[in-house]
Amino acid sequence: MRNEIVAPGAGELTYEIRNIVTVAEKVQRFGVKINWENIGDPIVKGETIPLWMKEIVAAEAMNDDSYAYCPTRGVLETREFICDITNKRGGAQITPDDIIFFNGLGDAIAKVYGNLRAESRVLMPSPTYTTHSIGEASHAHAVPVCYRLKPEDNWYPDMEDLENHVKYNPQISGIMIINPDNPTGMVYPPAVLERIVAIARAYDLFIIADEVYGNIVYNGESTVPISDLVGEVPAIAMKGISKELPWPGSRCGWIEVYNGDRDPRFKKFVNSILSSKMNEVCSTTLPQRCLPAVMRHPEYRNYLNERIARYEKMSNITFEALSKVKELSVNRTNGAFYMAVPFKEGVLNHTQTLPIDIAEVRELVEGIVNQPGVAPDKRFVYYILARTGICVVPLSSFNTELLGFRVTLLERDEAECRRIYRTLTENIALYLAS
Repeated sequence: MRNEIVAPGAGELTYEIRNIVTVAEKVQRFGVKINWENIGDPIVKGETIPLWMKEIVAAEAMNDDSYAYCPTRGVLETREFICDITNKRGGAQITPDDIIFFNGLGDAIAKVYGNLRAESRVLMPSPTYTTHSIGEASHAHAVPVCYRLKPEDNWYPDMEDLENHVKYNPQISGIMIINPDNPTGMVYPPAVLERIVAIARAYDLFIIADEVYGNIVYNGESTVPISDLVGEVPAIAMKGISKELPWPGSRCGWIEVYNGDRDPRFKKFVNSILSSKMNEVCSTTLPQRCLPAVMRHPEYRNYLNERIARYEKMSNITFEALSKVKELSVNRTNGAFYMAVPFKEGVLNHTQTLPIDIAEVRELVEGIVNQPGVAPDKRFVYYILARTGICVVPLSSFNTELLGFRVTLLERDEAECRRIYRTLTENIALYLAS
């Protein structure tokens, strides 16, 4: 090309959650059964959508208005429904104009970070969900700035580290949290959220709270949405239906803006997000129109509670299996449906292997893991995939120096879940002994 056309660092932005799928599909062609533990899609793992929910969607599909554009902010009746839920909690109050719908939270994340000045940074947790770290790094053309989540303390944030990043880096304009957290499954206690809000208030920052898993909490834990605690601090909450209903293929998410008029700079920022969405006209109409009817249905809460109880059971099965491996640092998952499992320092290296019976699969994987710069946990993950068919994600791909892996808790068959983690622990021992 006549000119360089790729942004600096663009080649370093990878989405390992999906990258590994390409390799797993190739492995699958050689007869290896794949257990897809890499991505949080309940449907892929056999989630059955109840008939009453399908009937709501089918009935709405018969409505001609569901095939039309909707207002850029989203369907008014749906935004009014969301406002009613939020305002009844008694915290930050919003109007329908404080809500903007997007084609999934990936779209929302791209718009929110993409409308920041390159010099303005949002402080990220580490580890963090890849879409957030990629979005923030892309807008700044720089590596993410992060505060540490502590595996030695239930993955709670290191508050001293968080405040020091804010105090000594004047470019920090916002703080991001994911609650419940992806990839760790940690649930933020209200007291921790209050401390983060206090730091944002003291340093005149805004908050981004990804709350897409906000109603998926278990094992006796509890949390609150950021709207309950934010007070006068400007904030954006990100929510959606992909995990809770679950309807990931709907690509339906939204942001709620709190205290949007309190600060002229923040107001200008929110208006720029809305303007960028106007360039696309609107987000998909059908799922927005279905949302109130689904959540008002008398069976909705029972359906959600059944799923939460299943995630709780699988979290405990997974914890019990992996916590027996002394080389791992394992925390029980209490929200969402992920578990991040780091190896203890110095356990992994660049020479460990597993025997792979199928020559073509062995050649495929060794061609990947023996390339320069491949992280030791990526090497581990690909050997596990090739030998066992268990597809997990390297923890280092979640914007962290920790080496390990992330799994999901979406398996519906208890016996199969126990088999998967028995197989995984056996092969961890074999890998580390090689």
